[in-house]
Amino acid sequence: MSVLVTGGAGYIGSVTVERLRDRGEEVVVLDDLSRGHRGAVDGVPLYVGDAGDADLLDRVAAEHPIDACVHFAAFIAVGESVQDPAAYMANNVERGIRLVNGLLHHGIGNLVFSSTAAVYGAPEQVPIPEDHPKRPESPYGRTKLFMEELLADYDTAYGLHSVKLRYFNAAGATEAHGEDHRPETHLIPNVLAVAAGRSPQVRVFGDDYPTADGTAVRDYVHVVDLADAHLAALDHLRAGGASAAVNLGSGSGHSVLEVIDAARDVTGHPIPTALEGRRAGDPPALVASNDLARKLLGWKLSRPDLGAIVADAWAWHRRHPDGYPS
Repeated sequence: MSVLVTGGAGYIGSVTVERLRDRGEEVVVLDDLSRGHRGAVDGVPLYVGDAGDADLLDRVAAEHPIDACVHFAAFIAVGESVQDPAAYMANNVERGIRLVNGLLHHGIGNLVFSSTAAVYGAPEQVPIPEDHPKRPESPYGRTKLFMEELLADYDTAYGLHSVKLRYFNAAGATEAHGEDHRPETHLIPNVLAVAAGRSPQVRVFGDDYPTADGTAVRDYVHVVDLADAHLAALDHLRAGGASAAVNLGSGSGHSVLEVIDAARDVTGHPIPTALEGRRAGDPPALVASNDLARKLLGWKLSRPDLGAIVADAWAWHRRHPDGYPS
């Protein structure tokens, strides 16, 4: 049997494909390459197209014995979603629904869904548990929450079982796969871009939060650990486990200045900063409770140290100074 990975040419998707192959799984990637990279896919079949294209899914299912799907293919930039909510609705929701309907049509009953901590909005408690109120503050977060709720309905009505994985902050790299978003909005690659000489300074948005050093705190998880959670979720579903929504976080957080200091230690570069005002909607701290991931999926962090996460990302960027080939 094969696992269909939509968005498998992207950052977390490509690492998940790598980890699936490491344990001997047959993998098929479907990606339109609008945000992913052909160079991130190697050694597995790649179908270039829309994840919601019924004809293309018919072709994939005819050519490969698919028994499960890991669905990454989505737009993920909060700011962009505010500027163009229609694009996020079309890509994340409309295409997502067509994909899910196609899975049902082909008798594929197990789905691991890439969700986000953005479904929570501003947290009332930290660490954030899965039963925290869902009040997303961006169109991006609302598209993911809509799909989570739709999948719950599809489970009840049609028996499509799913694990919704709510990511906090993915970071790090493997030797072969790393983070190459264009434009890049995530902190660690932007900090490393300064160390690599591609940017003059790091913008720090706010130093007056109620945190230890005044800068916002986020929960960083190595991308390999995130990928391994997808494998654990697949195993859970294949063993007949019930559908669930699960946080993927470390259970602890690091401030913006702590991340910059870790990058200074790793790279030996001074990494100058430029202080700016807070961005609207940025909460002081986003940290996950990961109790359910540990109990339900048997998930545990293999790379919890922030310095090691930054070091892996730095090593990949030094090997790929221009990212993946165009």
